[in-house]
Amino acid sequence: METVHIKINNVPYEVAAGSTILEAAHSVGIEIPTLCYLKEINEIGACRICVVEVKGARSLVTACVYPVNEGMEIVTNSEKVQASRKTNLELLLSTHDQNCLSCVRSTDCELQKLCRDYGVNGMRFIGSRERYAIDDSAPHMVRDDNKCILCRRCVAACKANQAVGVIGANERGFSTHIGCAFEAPLGDSPCVSCGQCITVCPTGALTEKDDTAKVWAALRDPSKHVVVQPAPSVRATLGECFGMPIGTNVEGKMVAALRRLGFDGVFDTDTAADFTIMEEATEFVQRVKNGGTLPLITSCSPGWVKFCETYYPDMIPNLSSCKSPQQMFGALTKTYYAEKMGLDPHDIVCVSVMPCTAKKFEIGRDDMSAAGDNIPDVDISITTRELGRMIERAGIKFTELPDEDFDPALGESTGAATIFGATGGVMEAALRTAVELVTGETLEKVEFHDVRGTDGIKEASYDVGGLHLNVCVASGLTNCDAVLKAVQSGEKHYDFIEFMACPGGCVNGGGQPQQPGHVRNTTDIRGLRAKVLYDIDTANPIRKSHENPAIKELYATYLGEPGSEKAHHLLHTTYVKRTINKKIVNEKPNIAIEVGDY
Repeated sequence: METVHIKINNVPYEVAAGSTILEAAHSVGIEIPTLCYLKEINEIGACRICVVEVKGARSLVTACVYPVNEGMEIVTNSEKVQASRKTNLELLLSTHDQNCLSCVRSTDCELQKLCRDYGVNGMRFIGSRERYAIDDSAPHMVRDDNKCILCRRCVAACKANQAVGVIGANERGFSTHIGCAFEAPLGDSPCVSCGQCITVCPTGALTEKDDTAKVWAALRDPSKHVVVQPAPSVRATLGECFGMPIGTNVEGKMVAALRRLGFDGVFDTDTAADFTIMEEATEFVQRVKNGGTLPLITSCSPGWVKFCETYYPDMIPNLSSCKSPQQMFGALTKTYYAEKMGLDPHDIVCVSVMPCTAKKFEIGRDDMSAAGDNIPDVDISITTRELGRMIERAGIKFTELPDEDFDPALGESTGAATIFGATGGVMEAALRTAVELVTGETLEKVEFHDVRGTDGIKEASYDVGGLHLNVCVASGLTNCDAVLKAVQSGEKHYDFIEFMACPGGCVNGGGQPQQPGHVRNTTDIRGLRAKVLYDIDTANPIRKSHENPAIKELYATYLGEPGSEKAHHLLHTTYVKRTINKKIVNEKPNIAIEVGDY
């Protein structure tokens, strides 16, 4: 690696050539504050919180975009630097809604922390303030431009990571704000509900739609039987809400907390993930053997599904007809579990805890009521963050809880189900079952390392029972978009594709605990969280979905075979082509937005 010699705060260092001052400082243990910077997607030097002194420069420079060079001398903490950062923070506050006590991000706000760090304790400037109506038109989130600092992280995430670009900067000067084209409500735009904009927002301008009041109401209603199902990845992330290190497995404490909140049944969505594999692997094998539409594309990610319905409707026949694990679990709860427990499905409230804000959209989709009309498979979907807030409100000391086990009503789950939460996990789990279905032979080595890891696009080829299979895994809708374009052009040929809307998969979902920019920029959050799931998989004595005894029993006694008529009725769904109104298009540079009717 080529290096250069520099000085930071009069201390000599040798750092990587071509790095920015921000990167160089971090590499030697010096953190420079930022607000707008997100590595590789939003490197614009707009907030000027990262300014530093460079000997010979005429003014302060922005560390996030300024490259180092041989002999450079940098000062990161001079009086001039600190005064500039404080002034910039005061200017941001001059137009900012300061109702911090009522903000969901209070004590977890990057702007608030920086103001505290730099001694901003009053209103030195009073800027011109526009008052914006709160936009709660979308099913999954709330937008409050009064709390926006125009860092443009959300714009970059939506466009660069997700290839959607439904938001951008509107107007100019003090009237500048982030919104959809022609001020259309977010709910009228082709937003896919992924929530990646929320995960990168440094303030409370973007938040998930809080559905915890509905959960509290259900828990307090004696006529309701309330069950809860946390997704695989939640056990790898919930601990972060309580200050625990990234990559801590809190499955046992999560179960204990849910039980103390008052749920009548605490079940594992992993069990439904095993059903997803049984149905999806069967569907794949049938398509291969019968000349069905290929490639088969997974349907676990509702953000990806909505993206496909909106932007690639011609690929809908390629989508697996399987419901997501969330919806399969709800369907089985309102049918099999209701019958087993002698409960009226109308009296069951099924709550899901998901890493994904798009799950809030998914529960309201058509064809998601297996138990009958007006009986939704899942009644309420909350994010990992919402569960964290519920636990805090209940006064439960999470870190001191004992480890407890899930209730067994729907049976145990496998390691294959757990890895659903990481990109490549659904593919690997499906291959473990599909290979044995095709070959009739026992798969001794169950790890498929080619589809693991946090790379945006992964490819692999396997020879299975005389069949040559090409598979692909992509996460982040920009990567999914690239793969689809390659498939449609004939450049690439795949038999089976796993798509996840969120980069890195569910461990980086739009509903997961938020980490500040400097952590996101310097820490492999996705890898640390995913490792939890792979470790659970390795430790599980059953690592193939079709070997789960509970799954076998439920098929034998209730569903029949995988792919049966009853299984299709309960566990499969349909899709729709979503139209876009071409008359409404944002003409602003670098933003292509089409607002549609949904």
